[in-house]
Amino acid sequence: MQIRILGSAAGGGFPQWNCGCRNCSELRAGTLNATTRSQTQLAFSPDGSVWFLLGASPDLRSQIIATPQLAPPSTGTTGTPIGGVFLSSADLDSIMGLLHLREFQSFFIFATPSIQRIIKSENRIFDVHHRADPPVRLQNLTPGARLSCRFGYDPSAPPSFICTPTSLGCDYPDFISTELRRNLPPQESVVALRFEQSGKSFCYAPCLSDGSAEGMKVAATSNIAFLDGTFWTDDELIELGRGQKTAREMGHLPISGRNGLLEQFPADSDCRKVLVHINNTNPILNEDGDEHRVVREAGFEVAYDGMDFTL
Repeated sequence: MQIRILGSAAGGGFPQWNCGCRNCSELRAGTLNATTRSQTQLAFSPDGSVWFLLGASPDLRSQIIATPQLAPPSTGTTGTPIGGVFLSSADLDSIMGLLHLREFQSFFIFATPSIQRIIKSENRIFDVHHRADPPVRLQNLTPGARLSCRFGYDPSAPPSFICTPTSLGCDYPDFISTELRRNLPPQESVVALRFEQSGKSFCYAPCLSDGSAEGMKVAATSNIAFLDGTFWTDDELIELGRGQKTAREMGHLPISGRNGLLEQFPADSDCRKVLVHINNTNPILNEDGDEHRVVREAGFEVAYDGMDFTL
């Protein structure tokens, strides 16, 4: 499998358009040893030809254009090597990019039934995908159940890859109506996605909370784990005057501190650990900073746009 990080920042990217925090200000001034990042987006290919997106970020159009592997065929007609999109949540940063894929193009959307319901009933704007012929097709992801994905129409053929979602114990986004939220099972709100092929696997978990122990175990047993690197401390936004909620109240396990990611992630895991969804305020973005050094010494990598992996 080939994996590429198209974007590695949290919502708003880095620098964020309206943020004057130290990170963003120094990056604009050219005094911070860091690189610009678009909003988190991964893509993988099981065969080097067909690609699948993990989430659909608001920056998806520019991310696709910047990635030659995702370019349409030069045949004079429309088309795409993108076969589908796997959604781990219904957060705006994960679904807004679906609107960039509206140009009469058929593909699959893989999501839990609850996330599908949010897309179909909470905002009719996503109905634009019905214009494709055939329309965009929805495929269920059931937490704990393995989904065998095959190319072609032969059900007896071996799967090209297997996807297993694991519930992460997080909440639904705030924009979901109270009435709909009441009728959605909590285990379908946010899932980690583990992909397997030929004995190798990687796990995508850009949102981890205190209730994500099972998902952390799944990630730790994978060859590569793409993990929630949103905030360094629990009170990061409060201390900077950028918000009133802690990281945990926003559904993100902080990297540092008591019971943070560095402390909770299984120490005996030999998987490659890569931090994604990094908020613009997070000091690990400063490659000369102590925080960046600490995560590197703990065996974690800080993702950047254009990072490639092969399994």
